[in-house]
Amino acid sequence: MTTVYVTHERYVDHDMHGHPEHAGRIKAIWAELKTSGLADRMNRLLPSSITDEQILSVHTAKYLEVFKLIEHQDGVYGLDSDTYALPESPEIARLAAGGVISAIDAVMNGDADNGLAVVRPPGHHAVPMRGMGFCLLGNVAIGAKHAQKEHGLKRVMIVDYDVHHGNGTQDMFYEDDTVLFISTHQSPFYPGSGKLHETGKGHGAGYTINIPLEGGHGDNNYAQIYEDIIWKAARRFKPELILVSAGFDAHWVDPLASMKLTLTGYDHITRELITMANELCGGKIVFTLEGGYDLDALKYGVANVARALLNDDNIVDPLGSKSQKEPDVRQLIKMIQGIHDL
Repeated sequence: MTTVYVTHERYVDHDMHGHPEHAGRIKAIWAELKTSGLADRMNRLLPSSITDEQILSVHTAKYLEVFKLIEHQDGVYGLDSDTYALPESPEIARLAAGGVISAIDAVMNGDADNGLAVVRPPGHHAVPMRGMGFCLLGNVAIGAKHAQKEHGLKRVMIVDYDVHHGNGTQDMFYEDDTVLFISTHQSPFYPGSGKLHETGKGHGAGYTINIPLEGGHGDNNYAQIYEDIIWKAARRFKPELILVSAGFDAHWVDPLASMKLTLTGYDHITRELITMANELCGGKIVFTLEGGYDLDALKYGVANVARALLNDDNIVDPLGSKSQKEPDVRQLIKMIQGIHDL
């Protein structure tokens, strides 16, 4: 397998001491990919900065004005109580979204079988009119729009397994039947969206599938959700490309959440998505980094994604599991199957 690996040394320039979303996150990933030898086995690609037009494919003109003004501010600019931006952050965010686009182009042009975009700042909380939740631009959403415009795709599936609901991505495609958005996330939890009956609107009705989970769900329940919901939805939709918002904050050691996935459980759902891509769209899949705030879970999680994309059988899971009975997920699965006729 040929895997494109997109990242940029400037991603560390967006950094605020003491903030959960700091440059040390991506440094830990880079180090693990290098020491494990995985970085050398992938095709490294440097991204380009995206244009105003590409930003406007999912964001409003008013937000673009604010986004540009940040470059002329002194010090830290607060987009909200959680989200910081430095004068250099807009350019780094353009490079982050550009990383997703570069990986998509490589896959769609046949230069790679699949892709891994190790980018920051993350993107799935950024809504059309503003950044929020550590996110400045809707990286994956911008990538999906690019895939449709430049590669003529009619059906793109976005799967978000970050522990937080991808409210921004949802908002950008809520009335769009060309993008199937599926999110597993802890609920109730930040940002407060992603309820069962948020299923899309207008032409997009039924093309948003939310799977809100109380804390404590782990490997077995996630595997069941993929088998009983996500596989069925994917086969019905028949995507031409799968984009994954890959957050590793549903791991049991993560300090910001209370889910119970292990690295082994993460590997299972990662390989399920790759298998879906192999069956439904010629293997065309791109994983993009979102959250994850324990550095060990994050670096090993991303490295295991690389192994799966390279078709290695082995995984690395030095963190193990935390013994705990998972909540019964069967009723939730039945409800979602009923709502979405799965």
